[in-house]
Amino acid sequence: MEIPAEHEQNVFGQFDSHIKKIERTLQVTAIARDGQLKISGNEAAVHRAAIILKQLLELSRRKNIINEQNVNYLLAVSEEEKAQAYVEMDKSCICRTINGKPVKPKTFGQKQYVEAIQNNKIVFGIGPAGTGKTYLAMAMAITAFRNDEVSRIILTRPAIEAGEKLGFLPGDLQSKIDPYLRPLYDALYQIMGPESFQKNMEKGLIEVAPLAYMRGRTLDNAYIILDEAQNTTPAQMKMFLTRIGFESKVIVTGDSTQKDLPRDQKSGLEVAAEVLKGIEDIAFCELTGDDVVRHPLVQKIVQAYEAYEKKAAKPKKHAAARKARS
Repeated sequence: MEIPAEHEQNVFGQFDSHIKKIERTLQVTAIARDGQLKISGNEAAVHRAAIILKQLLELSRRKNIINEQNVNYLLAVSEEEKAQAYVEMDKSCICRTINGKPVKPKTFGQKQYVEAIQNNKIVFGIGPAGTGKTYLAMAMAITAFRNDEVSRIILTRPAIEAGEKLGFLPGDLQSKIDPYLRPLYDALYQIMGPESFQKNMEKGLIEVAPLAYMRGRTLDNAYIILDEAQNTTPAQMKMFLTRIGFESKVIVTGDSTQKDLPRDQKSGLEVAAEVLKGIEDIAFCELTGDDVVRHPLVQKIVQAYEAYEKKAAKPKKHAAARKARS
């Protein structure tokens, strides 16, 4: 197959890292010479390698910088139709960051999540770290705000420590809650820029507040995002969901494997998943380790913990079954 010289470095990766990964995974040999790439090996593996390289070349032609995540995902997608659909996702740009970088879904799970947000009033994005739950929700909120679909953005999360007691923090109330809300600020700064964010914050058009501040309010014509929802109690979750007003949209994100609640406390996210499934205009999106778009090592860490937790859960099930029989 032909790989034009101007796309060769991007497709092959730095020090040929991408092409070497394809060779190792599919057990094929690739030789590039004079703009031509020759792939040899098992017929099925060669065909698959050609599909992957063709899609990587298409991504490169669309001015994408190809990274390891692109290569890994295409290697995981074995069918030609799915590989083409993956590249077609590149067209669906939600918005651009302050630096001009496009924000778009990078996996099929993320694409379903974005479509669920577009088509439903309340969406639950549940999945492990690095799957883009909060970032994509934030991008959708900012796009709706810029297009005058909503008049304000409200971002909230429970102010709870991640397994450690921080004691009393210095400063005024805003200074005390800022550390808990920092991940939300980071996403806003990247997409909107600090100046635009501060300006809209001062006008009250963007509000970042702890979950406790939501009680007693009715939120009309707003994009409301609840982050780290696994740390809510069932009562807090019910309180939050009943704040929604007319012309509003709610996105709830969380990772049920990273709860910071007391051991005997049930998560509001888990209860909501049981209670609200099947209600029209409420969607649940389950993202998995395959949707992780951070450093490839994060995906391996998530998968290793999932395997460990499944293994640890088996003896508990057997013990419970034995206890029920006796």
